[in-house]
Amino acid sequence: MKELYVKHIAKLLGIQPWQVENCAELFQDGCTIPFISRYRKERTGGLTDVEVAEVKHWAEVFEEMEKRKASIIKTIDEQEKLTPELEKKIENCLNASELEDLYLPYRPKRKTRATVAIAAGYEPLANLIWNGKAGRLEADEAALQGARDIMAERINETASYRETLRSIYRTRRVESTVTKKGQEDPEAAKYRSYFKFSQPISKIPSHNLLAMLRAENEGYLRISIDADGEKCGNKIYYDFCQEHGYPSRVCGEQIREAVDDAWKRLLDPSITGEVLREAKEKADIESIQVFGENLRQLLLAAPVGQKRVMAIDPGFRTGCKVVCLDAQGNLLHHDVIFPHPPVAKKIEAITKIADLVEKYDIEVIAIGNGTAGRETEEFVKRVGLPENVRIFSVSEDGASVYSASDVGREEFPQYDVTVRGAVSIGRRLMDPLAELVKIDPKSLGVGQYQHDVDQGLLKEKLDNTVESCVNSVGVALNTASPYLLQYVSGIGPALSRAIVDYRAANGEFTGREQLKKVPRLGAKAFQQCAGFLRIPGAANPLDNSAVHPEAYHIVDKMAKDLKVSTKELVGNAELCKKIKAQDYVEKDFGLPTVNDIIQELQKPGRDPRAVAQEFSFADDIHDIEDLKTGMELPGIVTNITAFGAFVDIGLHENGLIHASQMGVKGMAVPSKVLKLHQHVKVQVISVDLERKRIGLRLLA
Repeated sequence: MKELYVKHIAKLLGIQPWQVENCAELFQDGCTIPFISRYRKERTGGLTDVEVAEVKHWAEVFEEMEKRKASIIKTIDEQEKLTPELEKKIENCLNASELEDLYLPYRPKRKTRATVAIAAGYEPLANLIWNGKAGRLEADEAALQGARDIMAERINETASYRETLRSIYRTRRVESTVTKKGQEDPEAAKYRSYFKFSQPISKIPSHNLLAMLRAENEGYLRISIDADGEKCGNKIYYDFCQEHGYPSRVCGEQIREAVDDAWKRLLDPSITGEVLREAKEKADIESIQVFGENLRQLLLAAPVGQKRVMAIDPGFRTGCKVVCLDAQGNLLHHDVIFPHPPVAKKIEAITKIADLVEKYDIEVIAIGNGTAGRETEEFVKRVGLPENVRIFSVSEDGASVYSASDVGREEFPQYDVTVRGAVSIGRRLMDPLAELVKIDPKSLGVGQYQHDVDQGLLKEKLDNTVESCVNSVGVALNTASPYLLQYVSGIGPALSRAIVDYRAANGEFTGREQLKKVPRLGAKAFQQCAGFLRIPGAANPLDNSAVHPEAYHIVDKMAKDLKVSTKELVGNAELCKKIKAQDYVEKDFGLPTVNDIIQELQKPGRDPRAVAQEFSFADDIHDIEDLKTGMELPGIVTNITAFGAFVDIGLHENGLIHASQMGVKGMAVPSKVLKLHQHVKVQVISVDLERKRIGLRLLA
């Protein structure tokens, strides 16, 4: 990577150039983000996976920019207009808008007023006026208009003028006004707060801007930037005079007219669009960061582990779908009960639930939190189950997507979507990460304006987040599905299938080295994935830890120095405390890596996730009309946005804790106060029955 880009990325991310350079080299060598952040800390200076991902993102941005520069230089050179000065400007460019400004005068043009004027022979007159020395202009109005059109296009294509205007526009206010369609269409009511809106573009919250842009796309709003045309024209004319010298009076009048025309007809719409796109890019990044953090918390939600599970997908008219799963998540039984109106076969439903709990020795019950979820949970609690059976409310978001997906059909080809959906609810209680990786993250209900943001950037962030979560937890090689394995560092969809096929044909893996026998899994893939795969019960206990095989010799040396076997050392915290990390530093294994090894040896293969906790809603709240201001209620955080957090309090409608109601002075950053699925206590501060909106204040 060019030094120019390395320094810029380092400054942008607040890290050292050598860290950027080393990351870039590791990427070139085929290393993944999880592998680099976990096993190459000496090379990166201990950058986190998020920081490494940022370096990768910007390295790819500048790689594409380098290709664009080469294309632009080639095009200009073919026109025989490339000068050493212009080429240097292009090569030193770090901003896409500035790069396109430099290219604009040389870009192949469609028919414009300027090209028509040039074809009509008015360019010599335009040059005469542009040079500003003529005391008289003997030309008719048509010729003068043609000359002004040519000059207006030149002004529009001058990079310095465009950057000057961008700087001005970035300090102005973005304004929105309602259109005729917005006044007439009832659907526009949701954008009412933006019908007459004005705020500095540098300060507008991301969710406000994204909502406004969506409304504009739907034809309900008109968005502009309140730049003053006269002041902008004065600034461009002043810059022109500084560059070319002050023109004669008659030339100056024509140039000023061309400047005003250029601003109104060309520059204002163009620069407005660019600055709004800049603001949207910033809003996209903020929104995507919220989405990524929510997804991380969702994927790393506390599992109940390998328990025998009854899962219930609630419903009124069509009944509640019931499945029983063994401790490995295999489907043992499925049925339907009708405990609610209109069918209301309560006694039959009670009998079925009780019998199934006994027959399959059920340990936990997972109940979907969608339609009829609260009613079903209350019903099950009245069945009279054994005391050791725990009941959990489980988010249904994405379950229907899974049940109708190719993955769902492949796993359960003989069952319909209702059974698959219930199985997904049960499995996501056992291990949220293993189940949720089968579902498109955008279907999990944790985003903010997810369809409005840059889809490429969103996919990149979500893929990185899923990969980060999977590798931070680690994956059991002998039980993982191909859908989970594909997110392990260095594997991907094709190799995950090859691993599962090999496992099916040859039995369980007995050690990590056996992975090398999997077809097409070469040395690089083994290097990248081995440390993240776990084999419980392996002959070498390190195969069930996060210690990478390339560092096994270090552990063996530690054990030898302590006069114990490696097996005796692994998991023995007291012995590990006796190890002096600096004694085992080698050329390729510095102090950070050795310290990681010692920490891992104390608790090998430790799952970083918390333990699942039961939760109960208030017994006396069943409908929004039951709410009164001042009530204090338990709730579960279901989504976090830039402006607040949504909380399930046991009703069909979620309540909103606005960022101003989170118990801190001023406006809180919701993601720093709350976590997804956190159990909270809230106070009702407003109830809007007409719009079905509930305002909450965070208590604890």
